[in-house]
Amino acid sequence: MQHPFLHPQKGPRVLAHQGFVSTQAAAEGIVENTAAAFDAAIKLGVTTIESDCHVSKDGHVVLIHDADLKQVLGDPTRVDAVTKAELEARFADRGGIVTLAEALERFPEARFNIDVKVFDAAEGAGRAAAPHPDRVLLTSFSQKNRLASLEAARRAGARMRPATSPGSQIILQLLGALALRSRTLTGRALRGLDALQIPERQGPFRVLTPRLLRAAHDHGVEVHVWTVNDEHRMRELVALGVDGLVTDRSDLAIKAFPGRG
Repeated sequence: MQHPFLHPQKGPRVLAHQGFVSTQAAAEGIVENTAAAFDAAIKLGVTTIESDCHVSKDGHVVLIHDADLKQVLGDPTRVDAVTKAELEARFADRGGIVTLAEALERFPEARFNIDVKVFDAAEGAGRAAAPHPDRVLLTSFSQKNRLASLEAARRAGARMRPATSPGSQIILQLLGALALRSRTLTGRALRGLDALQIPERQGPFRVLTPRLLRAAHDHGVEVHVWTVNDEHRMRELVALGVDGLVTDRSDLAIKAFPGRG
């Protein structure tokens, strides 16, 4: 049975990578992974926001990609070295930083695809997801982080498990199983998953293949590809059978697939 997070829809899923920041908004100082970026994506018609989380000095799970503020603010300070209030002050004119719990309350019509970047954020991410398990997908490159966040949601009383996508360890296991043409190992790698969120390639190695797509779909698992910003390539990937596109250009994706919904 498909997880409610992956509600049935026509056409591909568009996952707004860190929200959406237009050229004009960027010129005004708005940055990704902010309330303004999430709001902009939703206004385009996107229903799923892809974001990342770290933990502040005082234990709040904030939505931000990097472990420090250098990329977005030109400030090398680590996220875990400042409080939530200090982060809010620094992002006040950059779009507004929010916690995962705040984002889920502020944007009740949106689903959030959350990459748990550090283990210290796993407990808080799971607790924040627990009241909204149908609207949250928890993932991480780290299997430890992903499983810890899911377990935290369970302990916090979630009525169902949040949706989930695996990290690199499981993806490597799956690719090995497919290379061996082992149905048993393939099924084992895909067990308990709702989506595979993968790049087309990792260095010289192709990750997305017709065989992977078939195996995932045979086990009821969607395949989402990141990060796709070219409209022509979006159309090609959807024609191949990809279910979702993680993109910085939600505007192009919505334009390319106007009948989705």
